[in-house]
Amino acid sequence: MSNGSEMGDYQTAQTLETFGFLPKLSQEEVYDQIAYLVAQGLTPAIEHEHPSRSMDHYWTMWKLPFFGEKDINNIIGELEACRRSYPDHHVRLIGYDNYTQSQGVSFVVYEGRG
Repeated sequence: MSNGSEMGDYQTAQTLETFGFLPKLSQEEVYDQIAYLVAQGLTPAIEHEHPSRSMDHYWTMWKLPFFGEKDINNIIGELEACRRSYPDHHVRLIGYDNYTQSQGVSFVVYEGRG
């Protein structure tokens, strides 16, 4: 019989977004997710927040959403620019669905130093 420590570890572990329970995505897997977001017609947007406030604050948006952006390299460039400007922050990519007016995709691309 288990002493419950596994459940305790699970409950106290801090995970981030959809892929938080999986091993970290490789650079190629991140690119694949960005390509999927664009292929689905979602509007990319970038947000960032310091790790100490990432669970209890709205994240700050990096520029406006990139309406109509289809070039994956432009999205990657903006993700990297955000990371350079805020190296200690988490940086996440969101794909907004214009039809449902909601987030269709959201995942952390870079984890900041907490």
